Amino acid sequence: MKIVFHEKYLEYYTHDPAAEAGRLEPIIEELRGKAGYEFVQPEPASEEDILRAHTLGHLQDIKYDTKVHEMALLAAGGAIKAAELGWTGEPAFAAIRPPGHHASSDSCWGFCFYNNISVSLLSLVAREKIKSAFVLDFDLHTGDGNINILGQKRDLIRTKILNPRSDLELNYIDEIAQEFDRAGEFDIIVASAGFDEYEKDWGHKLSTRAYEKIGKLMRKFSDEKTQGRRYALLEGGYYFQDLGKNVFAFCEGFKK
Repeated sequence: MKIVFHEKYLEYYTHDPAAEAGRLEPIIEELRGKAGYEFVQPEPASEEDILRAHTLGHLQDIKYDTKVHEMALLAAGGAIKAAELGWTGEPAFAAIRPPGHHASSDSCWGFCFYNNISVSLLSLVAREKIKSAFVLDFDLHTGDGNINILGQKRDLIRTKILNPRSDLELNYIDEIAQEFDRAGEFDIIVASAGFDEYEKDWGHKLSTRAYEKIGKLMRKFSDEKTQGRRYALLEGGYYFQDLGKNVFAFCEGFKK
């Protein structure tokens, strides 16, 4: 399994919880050196990549802050790299920041700037590799940016977006499993992989074991309905002490 990561993701770019020092380090320490994981480095996305998902006005607004723009392009580039790997049948997890699922075509909030999910999927569409995608968003907060942008692109790509809302861990996992069972075939599946539903994080709901189960469900779905094509992008997750082990649990379920 490939882990998409760049050392620049560790740099300071703004003052918000997603950008705090010590957030990504536990993930990298947990995954680096583990059997079955290979780290790969992405290139920044181009402005052309961004403009498939966002308006020129939004791009220009973000560019006013040079450092944020630089980091957001690199995060989007990491998402594109993960999507390309996933399309080949190589599962990939992108340990990127800033996150993206609250970025709509011409606005953003929630520590997001460019919509990494949409940028990466529309990059595959532009290269005539996919026409459909299933998006599982298991972040605590609904990815309104994913919904807004992909909802505007129905002429280019057919998408199904699932934001599980069940109140207990068992029901949450069952909700995902049942939606997966009902779904038809897609060209690829991608996760907006937020870890803030964790029992010690803001959501107070999911155990570490639950993240492994989610990864396994995605792997099964992928094997059965997307020809093995799958990738995941880091979104939220703010209980730094356990973030690494939760990401590792997910990846263990997700990989081959």
